[in-house]
Amino acid sequence: MESTLYLEIVTPDKVVLSLPVDYVGVPGAEGEFGVLPNHIPMLSALAVGHLYFRTEGNTHHVFIAGGFAEISENKISILAESAERSEDIDVSRAEKSKQRAEARIHAKSADTLNEKIDEARARSSLNRAIQRIQISKMSH
Repeated sequence: MESTLYLEIVTPDKVVLSLPVDYVGVPGAEGEFGVLPNHIPMLSALAVGHLYFRTEGNTHHVFIAGGFAEISENKISILAESAERSEDIDVSRAEKSKQRAEARIHAKSADTLNEKIDEARARSSLNRAIQRIQISKMSH
């Protein structure tokens, strides 16, 4: 049996990373799941959240904003709307995004459909900002 798992994270803009790993923890749409070498083939939708992987005894963290994970033949391909390694997260930008989202949430009454949609977008933006900030702290 093979003991190496290959992880590739790709966004529409770039290849975020591509390397052999020992383990991957994935934020699936139905909950987190783990992937070890020789995992059964599967396809899963991804949630906004924290993906982490272990290689050579070290744990690394990546922010994932939706997409899909495909697992087959000791390879896990993450096709994400956006993804950032913890060390690449711009914390200042994430903090500003968090503040803007909080202001939009508190300013809206959410009486009309458009206001409810705006609030849902603001809450989604807030969640992404909070996740980025938390994940950025994991690289230190």
